[in-house]
Amino acid sequence: MNSNTRTELSEIGELGLIERLKAFLPSKSENIIKSIGDDAAVIKNSDDSVQLISTDLLMEGVHFDLAYSPLRHLGYKAIAVNVSDIAAMFGTPSHIVVGLALSNRFSVEAIEELYAGMKLACDAYSIDLVGGDTTSSRSGLGISVTVVGTAQQAEVVYRSGAQVNDLICVTGDLGAAFMGLQVLEREKQVYLANPEMQPELLGKDYIVERQLRPEARIDVVKSLKSLGLKPTSMIDISDGLASELMHICKESNVGAYIYEDKIPVDPLTFETAREFDLDPLTIMMNGGEDYELLFTIPQSDYEKVRNHPDISVIGYIKAADEGVNIYTKGDNLTAVTAQGWSHFKA
Repeated sequence: MNSNTRTELSEIGELGLIERLKAFLPSKSENIIKSIGDDAAVIKNSDDSVQLISTDLLMEGVHFDLAYSPLRHLGYKAIAVNVSDIAAMFGTPSHIVVGLALSNRFSVEAIEELYAGMKLACDAYSIDLVGGDTTSSRSGLGISVTVVGTAQQAEVVYRSGAQVNDLICVTGDLGAAFMGLQVLEREKQVYLANPEMQPELLGKDYIVERQLRPEARIDVVKSLKSLGLKPTSMIDISDGLASELMHICKESNVGAYIYEDKIPVDPLTFETAREFDLDPLTIMMNGGEDYELLFTIPQSDYEKVRNHPDISVIGYIKAADEGVNIYTKGDNLTAVTAQGWSHFKA
């Protein structure tokens, strides 16, 4: 390591930093099945089961803005985004620990409101909050959540299992959370210009809720298991469909073709994107924070999901040398590029 060399974080981004840090994180235990590089670490128990462990850090001013994020909603979201990582491994969440960094502008009642939201989420996902840590902060609120889940070793789904000719599926609809954020940011600016103005959120409830209080798709995981269907690969959509699809293709050493007209989008998301003079396809591909699931299945399992109300088939896996591409509505084949959220970008 050359101590005279300085590389800016903006030069390599979050994923580049993770790749660099892998060199410092060798797995010493034979019980570690998967460490860095997936939605959760996978650690073998003494029987045929495994523990799934994941953590997320939410920072004020980066991941949320308290000008329009109610503390109860924020508490719920902090739990849901972590549970989503366990869902993406095809596991069952069981326990949560929470770390808080607090400044003295927060009252005891405010923190209780935050925890009330966490409790609602824990009740919704049947998990227990079993402890954590608190510390002071000079730069706003920080929330660190670690989730522990369980699965049978043979049931775990990784990003690396996609096979050529598999179908590519997504749950729910995409782009809603990003457009909800645009609406909230617009109304914040209006308020700052004139505090007498009331926010105009009428009719935007769905996309605003998708931003402020997302849901982890544990329900879909349970549904797939009841259908006797195990995906070949899976990831949750936190940074945008394009980014997550490229993660699966990289880890599985495959390519992909998807179709614009197959990507699910709510009409309100589409209309609001047009209202903001944004390209709906760009929002669907790169919006992020939807916390839906992207997964692949063998073609032989198509009949099991064909009529599922929360699952859309959007394309299929190809050989790696064919790249990752999208057929737009004009039937033009375009290479997919990831433009979603990236920490440390310049």
